[in-house]
Amino acid sequence: MQAPHTLTVWYDSACPLCRREIALLRRLDRAGRIKFIDAVDAEAACPLDRAALLARFHAQENGRMLSGAAAFAAMWRAIPLLWPLGQAARLPLVERTLEWAYLRFLKIRPQLQGLLR
Repeated sequence: MQAPHTLTVWYDSACPLCRREIALLRRLDRAGRIKFIDAVDAEAACPLDRAALLARFHAQENGRMLSGAAAFAAMWRAIPLLWPLGQAARLPLVERTLEWAYLRFLKIRPQLQGLLR
């Protein structure tokens, strides 16, 4: 019997980077702890405005919506192999640094997407 989902993740299936990353994380999530939802799917349940979900990475952990680096850290905590990274990301300095890096990544994301199309 598969374990219940402990985390919900919304991702952008129109983004080639996102598709690759989600495919990897699905393979790593052997226990089925993460429910992946395609935010591009018009029929998908979205707790926020769809444009907001597509602009930044979002996850819901224990009923709490997270975005950016905090959402990635929650996803890492759901996967045993990545759990130490997710725990380290709870440290304020690490969390701020990851969010800083994520904001920089968002600025170059369109160029990276173009390389993968």
